[in-house]
Amino acid sequence: MTDTIFALSSGAPPAAIGVVRISGPMAGDTLAALAGSLTPPRRAAFRRLHDRTGAVLDETLVLWLPGPGTATGEDTVELHCHGGRAVIAAVEVALAALGLRRAEPGEFTRRAFANGRIDLAEAEGLADLLSAETELQRRSALAMAGGSFSREVEGWRERVLTASAAVEAVLDFADEDDVAVLPEDFAARLEALGGEIGDWLARPRAEALREGFRVVLAGPPNAGKSTLFNALVESEAAITAPIAGTTRDVLTRPVAIAGVPFLFVDTAGLREEAGDAIEAIGVERARGELDQADLVLWLGDEAEGPDGAWEIEPQSDRTDHAAKLAPRHRVSALTGEGVDALRGDLVGTARDRLPKPGEAALNRRQHALLAQARAGLADAQSSRDPLIVAENLRLVRVAFDALIGRATTEDMLDALFGRFCIGK
Repeated sequence: MTDTIFALSSGAPPAAIGVVRISGPMAGDTLAALAGSLTPPRRAAFRRLHDRTGAVLDETLVLWLPGPGTATGEDTVELHCHGGRAVIAAVEVALAALGLRRAEPGEFTRRAFANGRIDLAEAEGLADLLSAETELQRRSALAMAGGSFSREVEGWRERVLTASAAVEAVLDFADEDDVAVLPEDFAARLEALGGEIGDWLARPRAEALREGFRVVLAGPPNAGKSTLFNALVESEAAITAPIAGTTRDVLTRPVAIAGVPFLFVDTAGLREEAGDAIEAIGVERARGELDQADLVLWLGDEAEGPDGAWEIEPQSDRTDHAAKLAPRHRVSALTGEGVDALRGDLVGTARDRLPKPGEAALNRRQHALLAQARAGLADAQSSRDPLIVAENLRLVRVAFDALIGRATTEDMLDALFGRFCIGK
C-alpha cells in the first residue's frame, strides 16, 4: 500500500458539497501542490486550489490529517469542494495528473484494517451499517462496528491464553519432582467460557436482520394469497385474477414496517395436480419456500398448513368464504379489515425473533468460528491429556484470531471490502 489513492467520499454530484478524500504517503505533498502549502494539522482552512498549470480549480475548505491517528492510519487529506460535476471532475483530473490513483471499492476501509485502525469484525459491522435500511439494521450494525463483539472476543482470548499458560506449565515441569498441576477450577473456567459463547450462538443471526424476517404466504389456488400479499406490501406487485394457477412463480418484496425489515413471499397455489408443467414448477418452488420461511401465513383449510404456521382466514368480506374455527387473523385485503392488526402482530413477532435493538448479531462466518471455539473448549474440558488440552486451546485461539482478523485470507477480504462503495 505504497501508492496514494483518492475518491469522492460524499454523494454523487451535483450537491452542495463534494468531499474528495486522499490517503497515502503523497497526501501531504498533494495538498501542498494544490493549495500552495500544508495547512495546520487537524484544522479546517480555506484555500484556493490550482492544478499543475496554475489554473484555479475551486475555492475549498481543506483538512490535513497526518497519520497514524487517522481513519486509515495513513496521512490523509480531505478537500471540501463545491459539489458540481465539473468541479469534482476537474479536481479528480488534477489528482490523477499528480500521480495519485482512484480508489477501489472499500479500499479506504481495507487500509484501516491493514493498519490496525479497525479489526475484521468491526469492518463487517461497518459494511452492514452502510447497507442498513431500517432502524434495527442500523443499530445492530453500529454495535458491531463500534467494537462490542470485538471486545468480547479479546476478553475471551485473554482467558484462553491464561488457561493455555497453566497447561504449558504442567507440560514444562512434567519431568520434575515438584510437578505442576492445573488449578482446581480449570474445568469450571472452560465451562463458564463455553457457556458465554453459547449465549452468543443462541442469538438471532445477522442474516435474518439483513435480509428481513421472511414471511411466506401459502395455501391452495384462489385462496387470496396474492391479494393479501399486495395489501401487506402496499403495492400491486402480484397479478391477481379469479383463475386458478395465476401465480406461477415465487414473488418476493422487501418491506420495512415500523422500522422492522420484512421479506414477504407470494407463492403458487399448492395442489396435487398442476394445470401444466410451468405451474408444476411453481408449486415445487412454493413447497421449497415453506422450508426457508421464518413464518408461514396459511390461507388454506384449517390444520393443513405446515407446523407453526399462522391460520389466516382470508376474504372475510365474502359471504361464501370458508370460515375457520380459530384463525389467528380474519382479513379482507379488499376492504382492509384485519390487515392492520395482522401487520401489528407480524411486527411484534419479528421483533421477538430478530436481534434486539442495539444488540450485535453474528453473521454466518462469525457464527461458524464461534461454534468451532466452543467445540474446542468442550474437547479441552473433557480431556485429561495435557497435550490434547493444549492443542484444543490453541485451536480455540485460532478461531478467535480469525474472528477479529489476526488470521484471514485474501479471498475473504476481497469479498468483504468489495461490498463497500468507492470512497469508503
